[in-house]
Amino acid sequence: MREHTADRAGLPAPEDLRGDCGSCFGLCCVALPFARSADFALDKDAGTPCANLRTDHRCGIHATLRERGFTGCTVYDCFGAGQRVSQVTFAGEDWRGRPPEHGRRMFEVFPVVRHLHELLRYLTEALALPAARPVHADLRRALDETERLAGGTPEELAALDVGPHRQHVNALLLRTSELVRSGTRGRKKNRRNADLMGARLKGADLAGADLRGAYLIAADLTGADLRGADLIGADLRDADLSDADLTGALFLTQLQVNAARGGPGTWLPDSVTRPVHWTAGR
Repeated sequence: MREHTADRAGLPAPEDLRGDCGSCFGLCCVALPFARSADFALDKDAGTPCANLRTDHRCGIHATLRERGFTGCTVYDCFGAGQRVSQVTFAGEDWRGRPPEHGRRMFEVFPVVRHLHELLRYLTEALALPAARPVHADLRRALDETERLAGGTPEELAALDVGPHRQHVNALLLRTSELVRSGTRGRKKNRRNADLMGARLKGADLAGADLRGAYLIAADLTGADLRGADLIGADLRDADLSDADLTGALFLTQLQVNAARGGPGTWLPDSVTRPVHWTAGR
């Protein structure tokens, strides 16, 4: 059984906060629903295995997902919840070949743990920021509590209301953002939850801006300066990040990067990797 580990500082190990499909029972391909759209080529109900899921829990069209109309699958990130639920919460007991209630409970628990692992990802990043030192103690307590909740039994997780805990963590992350951005020239650029869909922001100076929850779908951000910008919850689907500088961007996730478009001139923080569908480059 795979253990959930921590590094020397007591923080979750990076590999535990990244999806490891080889250690998961294809939970995102079963537990989650999706509707026929530009992101998915067919309808699927929650708890129903995707038609492309093989018996070994691998995707039968993984290499051609985009070409076959499953772009949504290529940008999804479970933050490591899949392998935790599969190997830790349910001790490596597959849903296949088990009583139906076993699978139903596993599929019910997966989204809960996914929410908690997303919070772990943000809290881990926040604790690595020297400028957030004034709230490090509170962040550490929040991380420990999040880890405790994520380590609950299937019954405890199924009954858990993540909302209040997420609200508490979000307040700490907002304070972290304010502390980190306080010394930047863009600290007063508040575009939180702004509707910037399709916006022409080529070359825009958004360094240190608050873009939390902003709708940047299909926005032109080519050459934009996004250094140190707070991007938590920002929707970057089809946003053009060619030649943009996201160095030090706060709370940018792999999911957001995967959903955007970029090129060899796009600068990314070390916390994310360049998507394979982007042009190869630095």
